[in-house]
Amino acid sequence: MSPDLLPNALTSGILMATSFAVLLTMILALVRATLGPTVFDRVLALNMFGTKTVLLISVVSFVTGRSDFLDLALLYSLMNFIGIVALLRFTQYNSFSDSVTSSGESNQP
Repeated sequence: MSPDLLPNALTSGILMATSFAVLLTMILALVRATLGPTVFDRVLALNMFGTKTVLLISVVSFVTGRSDFLDLALLYSLMNFIGIVALLRFTQYNSFSDSVTSSGESNQP
């Protein structure tokens, strides 16, 4: 990055406070995932944890001036989305296969 785009001292302080707040909400999401009480509460908390991780990677990318971290944040967000969809599918059908109908019965004889 050019020197004009690097954050100054005030911006860095605000971004560090933002990073601390994001880390705090990540800890709260882990607590929610641990306590439950239902599976869907846990899935929602894990999804929130993944979203906060992407946000933290983006803030760190801006603070350090390394734009290649944004590629990692995008990759992590895609993996988080696919993982949550797979987890919800497994929670609903108890299977990852495509041979599951809407009523929960298998198409195979």
